[in-house]
Amino acid sequence: MAMDNVTAVFQFLLIGISNYPQWRDTFFTLVLIIYLSTLLGNGFMIFLIHFDPNLHTPIYFFLSNLSFLDLCYGTASMPQALVHCFSTHPYLSYPRCLAQTSVSLALATAECLLLAAMAYDRVVAISNPLRYSVVMNGPVCVCLVATSWGTSLVLTAMLILSLRLHFCGANVINHFACEILSLIKLTCSDTSLNEFMILITSIFTLLLPFGFVLLSYIRIAMAIIRIRSLQGRLKAFTTCGSHLTVVTIFYGSAISMYMKTQSKSYPDQDKFISVFYGALTPMLNPLIYSLRKKDVKRAIRKVMLKRT
Repeated sequence: MAMDNVTAVFQFLLIGISNYPQWRDTFFTLVLIIYLSTLLGNGFMIFLIHFDPNLHTPIYFFLSNLSFLDLCYGTASMPQALVHCFSTHPYLSYPRCLAQTSVSLALATAECLLLAAMAYDRVVAISNPLRYSVVMNGPVCVCLVATSWGTSLVLTAMLILSLRLHFCGANVINHFACEILSLIKLTCSDTSLNEFMILITSIFTLLLPFGFVLLSYIRIAMAIIRIRSLQGRLKAFTTCGSHLTVVTIFYGSAISMYMKTQSKSYPDQDKFISVFYGALTPMLNPLIYSLRKKDVKRAIRKVMLKRT
């Protein structure tokens, strides 16, 4: 990567929660619970989907990939945030900071695109159930997931390689982890190109996928309305409502972070907003998308019976 530094900056000081010492214990406890829940929930879903042949279907293929993404995404930042809560020197070297930024960006972008692919899968399942297995066959599912991963890697590489950071001695990051907006705020050079690229990338990875997901759920809702059973309609709306809530938290918080000018950015506000898409949704996804499903409950019972 081509990076020109006016002042040699070899490490960054991550403020994290240190400017709110009265919240440190509470923050540590909450993040620890969220991270352990993320590990257990997503790890268990990956195991369960691969263990039970009945879960080898398109939707569970997508869900296993979502769980893997959430597992990695949470691990990219939460353990470091926990360690830095009680660290007297919460520093991160420049290479590690850049690596964390790249990994987090790639995982978050892949999840944005994967959620849109999952919405497409649900639309096909509801609007064309007789041809669902034909439309959503194995190669199509693999192609959608591979496209999500491939696109995220290409876009992340473009953003990272476009950085031309000239630091003027500042190395304090008011965040729990290194991320691209925090690095841009530290530079004393012109960042208009970087901000423009972030905006364009956000349109294609946040705004358009979120719009597609919303339109998909509107179409699903129209199909649900045609269900004759009142109980069936209520159950379907409850399920879709919970899915849409989690999706809105993820996309909405990320959009509020990345699709605004840096002059309107407030570091303290931004770092707590990042908790929603970086920590909360990875924990909620297995609970909302997977563990409430009958197939999953049946698979859990099968695992428990085998252990006994």
